Amino acid sequence: MSASSPTPPATPGSAGSASELSSEDAKLVTLARATRARIQAAQGAAVRDELGRTYAAASVALPSLTLTAAQVCVAMAVASGSTRIAAAVLLGEDAALSAADGAVLADLGGPDVVVHLADARGTVLASTTAGAADPA
Repeated sequence: MSASSPTPPATPGSAGSASELSSEDAKLVTLARATRARIQAAQGAAVRDELGRTYAAASVALPSLTLTAAQVCVAMAVASGSTRIAAAVLLGEDAALSAADGAVLADLGGPDVVVHLADARGTVLASTTAGAADPA
């Protein structure tokens, strides 16, 4: 466990607003939103790796396979040779960081990787870290 405390959730209209994100993180929001909308999935996600490469994915819900958008993004990054992620965006109707998503993001980014949580329209509602995921 890291001794540093997680980034506190952003309040609407403050540090979590898309206009105040770095240009790299704003790009992740755009990618996640477009990927989710393209197939009308429940979730969209995007991650940026240590080299600046980006990966965007939507959740998968098949009879024999269910993956969150974050799980698909991390799998894509690993399959492409990434060894670390630098940031992530998760968006959907439920803008929350689940324990499963926090764990998979921490696997490749460590518990302190920044995760921006956004609604389905791409409005960032909070920023946190992978290690701050709700264990429930």
